Amino acid sequence: MKTPLFLGCGTAIATPFNNSGVNFEEFKKLIEFQISEGIDAIIVCGTTGESATMSTDEKKATIKFAIDVVNHRVPVIAGTGSNNTSSAIEMSKYAESVGADGLLLVTPYYNKATQSGLIAHFKAIAESVNIPIIVYSVQSRTGVNILPETCLELSKIPNIVAIKEASGNLSQVASIANLCRDNLCIYSGNDDQTVPMLSLGACGVISVLSNIAPKITSKMVHDFLDGNIESARKVQLDAIPLIDALFCEVNPIPVKEALNIMGYNFGTPRLPLTKLTENNREKLLNEMKNFNVI
Repeated sequence: MKTPLFLGCGTAIATPFNNSGVNFEEFKKLIEFQISEGIDAIIVCGTTGESATMSTDEKKATIKFAIDVVNHRVPVIAGTGSNNTSSAIEMSKYAESVGADGLLLVTPYYNKATQSGLIAHFKAIAESVNIPIIVYSVQSRTGVNILPETCLELSKIPNIVAIKEASGNLSQVASIANLCRDNLCIYSGNDDQTVPMLSLGACGVISVLSNIAPKITSKMVHDFLDGNIESARKVQLDAIPLIDALFCEVNPIPVKEALNIMGYNFGTPRLPLTKLTENNREKLLNEMKNFNVI
């Protein structure tokens, strides 16, 4: 039986930038807010963190900074995936060396690896480190899906403990849960499907929503895990309009603007992503008010 890195809600935390690079002062404020609101884990340098447009030095500095600030209060999981296996190994070794509790490894993008290629890729990285790994399946971003049968093979690798499943396909999630059982934990990668995935045996969510609503997102998951199904269902349904607004343009464009609205100085996403349009900003603002985020 694999032990989950965390139970509940982990925030796929956004990264603030300024003209000098990463704005660590603002980043620390958001980390402290997350912990004070009872979040269960911090996932740094993932999709929401804009790792695709960060330099290697920036990613290393951001991972280490998050680990140092969190200081063992919750697990810190470092996004170290790449479409270059050797680069992913280098970054994964670095994250382990500075104290990361686990790794998040996205499927290789652009290369369009076969399923056997995915197994070889993840196995090579897993064998280079000793800390737990969450593989990340998000075909809409990478063009590659991790099939249930591939998950079964990955679950046989000792330190691959979980999958962040963001295919949007609940039938696929059910197949993964059926095949892998307790040998692979499942985290929802879609905020609008968290409760449905929990009903299939997921142990939590890696969330965008929790950047701005960590307390209620975490409570929703823990309510479900504690058997308070109706409470969790209500939060899931009530949150749908805000979740839709947070994905009205490609993530993390809206969530960075939401953080700005809340008073943080998170700036704008790095090109090729651009600032949220004014019409969508108005929609986001209204839904944040409706959900009592502001």
